[in-house]
Amino acid sequence: MSRATKPPRVVAELGRPETPEETASRLAENSRKYRARKTVNNLVLSLLATLAAVLFIVLIVPRSDTPLDRNVDLQQVATQAQVGVDQTLLNPELPAGWRANAATWRSGGSDKIASWYFGLLTPSDQFIGVTQALDANPTWLAAELKNQAASDTVTIDGVTWDVYRNTAPADDRGNFDYALATEAGTSTYVLVGTASEAEFAELATVLAPQIQTNGN
Repeated sequence: MSRATKPPRVVAELGRPETPEETASRLAENSRKYRARKTVNNLVLSLLATLAAVLFIVLIVPRSDTPLDRNVDLQQVATQAQVGVDQTLLNPELPAGWRANAATWRSGGSDKIASWYFGLLTPSDQFIGVTQALDANPTWLAAELKNQAASDTVTIDGVTWDVYRNTAPADDRGNFDYALATEAGTSTYVLVGTASEAEFAELATVLAPQIQTNGN
């Protein structure tokens, strides 16, 4: 007795058996959907693997406990920088509430103009950078002050300073909103920062005796 031939499968959507062409099309579509799901799954797995690798790196990379708002012994660094320098470098005793967060001797780049630099944080947590350049020229000064022109002069405790106010858009100023510059002897002094004019004047008063000594 021969086995009965299985009738073609009736497709509910069609209400009749599939034709060979429809069967082939359905199988091809199912294969496409399977490959698409595999691609998405592989993408998700790759993303998870990448995130796991990033997390691992974050966990194993050592971190410094030194805060960005660090304290620097300005007078000690100034004493070390003074060795071998003929011009007396600024080495002020800071007023109460002021602190140094950077201090370094810069031997000079392509312009070969050496300078002594220290950064200060004011009692209001604003910034003033102090640079004393040796044998500087107008080109160096213009670069330090981003080619801003002096807008005024002010005399503070016997020292006359050129006043600079940054006219660039606020987003382009960086740490330079206001600046003072003066010369004494072979040194050019530049104070640049975000502090108030009153805080600049307070610092200029502290620096005045040493600047005047260098000018004699």
